[in-house]
Amino acid sequence: MRKRSVTVRVARWSALHPWRAIVGWLVFVALCLGGGIAAGTNSATSEDFRVGEAGRAEALATGGGIPLRSTEHILIRAAAGSWDKPGPLDRAAADAAVKDITDRMRALPEVASVKAPVPSADGRVLRVPVELTGSEQDDQDRVPPLQAQTEKAAEAHPDLRIEETGDASVSKGVDGQRDKDLKFSEAITLPVTLITLAVVFGSVVMVGVPLLLAITSIMATMGLAMVASHLLPDTGVGMSMILLIGMAVGVDYTLFYLKREREERARAGGRLTSEALVEAAAATAGRAIVVSGLAVIVSTTALFLARDVIFDSLATGTILVVAVAVVSSVTVLPALLVTLGRRTERRAAKRAARGKPVRSPGSHRSHGSHGSQGSDFSDGSDVSYGSDVSYGEKKPGRAWSALLAPARKRPALTLCLSVLVMLGLAVPALDMNLKNPARDSFSREIPAMRGYDTLLETFPEQRLRHLVVVRAEAARAADVKAALEELDRRAQDDPLFSHPARTPLLRTSEDRRTTTLELNAPHPTYSKKAEDSLDRIRHDHLPATVGRLPGVETAVTGEVARGVDYVGHQNEKLPLVLGFLLLMTFVMTVFAFRSVVLGLLGVVLNLLSAASALGILVLVFQGEWAEELLSFISLGGISSRVPLFLFVILFGLSMDYQVFVVSRIREAALNGVPTRQAVIDGITSSAKVVTSAAIVMVTVFASFVMLHILEMKQMGLVLAVAVLLDAFVIRVMILPAALLLLGRATWWPSGAIRRAGARAAGRRGTGEQVAGEQVEGERAVAEQVAGERHTGADHARPEGRRIAQGR
Repeated sequence: MRKRSVTVRVARWSALHPWRAIVGWLVFVALCLGGGIAAGTNSATSEDFRVGEAGRAEALATGGGIPLRSTEHILIRAAAGSWDKPGPLDRAAADAAVKDITDRMRALPEVASVKAPVPSADGRVLRVPVELTGSEQDDQDRVPPLQAQTEKAAEAHPDLRIEETGDASVSKGVDGQRDKDLKFSEAITLPVTLITLAVVFGSVVMVGVPLLLAITSIMATMGLAMVASHLLPDTGVGMSMILLIGMAVGVDYTLFYLKREREERARAGGRLTSEALVEAAAATAGRAIVVSGLAVIVSTTALFLARDVIFDSLATGTILVVAVAVVSSVTVLPALLVTLGRRTERRAAKRAARGKPVRSPGSHRSHGSHGSQGSDFSDGSDVSYGSDVSYGEKKPGRAWSALLAPARKRPALTLCLSVLVMLGLAVPALDMNLKNPARDSFSREIPAMRGYDTLLETFPEQRLRHLVVVRAEAARAADVKAALEELDRRAQDDPLFSHPARTPLLRTSEDRRTTTLELNAPHPTYSKKAEDSLDRIRHDHLPATVGRLPGVETAVTGEVARGVDYVGHQNEKLPLVLGFLLLMTFVMTVFAFRSVVLGLLGVVLNLLSAASALGILVLVFQGEWAEELLSFISLGGISSRVPLFLFVILFGLSMDYQVFVVSRIREAALNGVPTRQAVIDGITSSAKVVTSAAIVMVTVFASFVMLHILEMKQMGLVLAVAVLLDAFVIRVMILPAALLLLGRATWWPSGAIRRAGARAAGRRGTGEQVAGEQVEGERAVAEQVAGERHTGADHARPEGRRIAQGR
């Protein structure tokens, strides 16, 4: 007897000690969550976000003693009139409000300075700049006291409209809105997931099993992520990813395991105990889940190659939640199934003792067509977990038969047409324009964003700020200042920049080695003119002025500079990440199925699926036609993080379906079934679980489209579309058609399938019945163990005395 795998041994222990496994899992979740709360979250600092020249400029400024601080703007206008057309401002009342606000702000420890009020060009609005202490990254934690004082000032001056806006208040509003959005997403996801699982299982009890494991896995991962943040700082997006991916893969893995346990129960016909059934399921489904989870984890590690703190946070959350979901599926899930199975056996025994008829697990019922209602197994058996769980599996219905018919009857034509459709969907991706999401794209439901619009309307020069940072010897301070003044004059004559009547906005450090110059432009941060203004500074004005001084170090930062440098950084890393993904997809597929052909096919299918999803993303979000439909403001491009994130996550999730479907096909082929029939049998047998998992995933991802954050909308849409295409086009049309055309070449260079076919042919020639070859030796081991139990070998222990009733 071959040695049982770790997956089977763990499942066996869990099945024999179900309550220990369940309690152990709950303790593990509690320890993870408690440990995370005790450790707290280590949030990323401004230094962690620095990239490219913009990051270098910020390091020069802060290192030279010129801190980069956020500025809040208190806007004062008349109460009469509308927001876009304010009435005339009462200067006496406005001056009183300015004095009140100035006194309130200066009394706060979070405020570094309050500057003199600045009137708008038409004199209808006053702006009071308030500079915060600390760094830009931390200022959103300092802004609540300022907002509270602004509200009190507004109450004290009811004849005026007083509002606050700025980078810190906008960031605070975005974080608050993100939290509300996640709660909204949960409110949508959970009911739809419940309905989907209820349709699949027809049982309240069995609906709770996948949901319970997914939720507890997410809880444990959140605690682990808090601990991990002390090694890789958290950026605030990791928890969102844990929820997004955790619910999807948690339910996905549980569905696949449950599906296989159902089949084993039907095949056994009441001859095996519940413990033996979960062992048999662990030998196949358990291994597939582990391989699938490893594929997602290995694919996600590619995000670390991007060398970006946000992707580090996304990767950490995804890897942790997938690992925990795999552990829950192969440890506590068998215990839950055995517990439910034993309850059914006890109920059946009580019914038999009372002389009531008990349906045999191997009995047959006629249900008519494949699409009929009931709990049908492929062999017609019906097994019931009491009154709660109908433990059967429907044969593929008419809908699935119709979907699979083209690939089965005309594989070459189906393959060509399907690939052409996918390539057609991918065409818009060729015009993809990557953008770094800017404040202009945030929802106007955030009060600070409404104030931001008012600020930009009345003070257009505040739209955009470029900060030039110069580092030189103290003896060159005068030359640096003169050169920067010349740069400012050039900008004043350049139509790309604002031209307010003012002295140059220069700041010099105490040691006179670092000097900064602020330049403003009246363009939206994501516009082409904004990027042109940055390019003009970096490549024209700066080299012609400060750049001529010897021994001087210069750099330019600002919101546009950060965005441009970030996109450039991502474009630089994309080939490396994509190459790693392609290599790992190939390696993991070859490892799982011992086939180079399947490895190459998996790479091509994943690329096709990702490209098609990106094409639809560009079609929807890069233009303006869907703005009202999906409630967003188009940037004329796609968030720079989305394509890289899509490739990594989609390559991992696609391996779920690849492993689940192809493992069934390979299993049938190893049992001696001809490759053509094995393809059809494998896809039809996994059709229901793939569809159900896809529906759950699409629901989770699609709920993010209804959120307010543009980047989350784009991620939600692209992942939902990608999963739909992968489940219903790649796995139903392209994959079966390709495998049918490849035939036995699918398994090259492995000879296991060829040898299995030869053995099956020999047995058929001698009249032997093919009872089914063992798959990697595991199912035979599980069934042999089950047979030992029936002879009493394993039933000396109380845990093993639960034998299915041989009614």
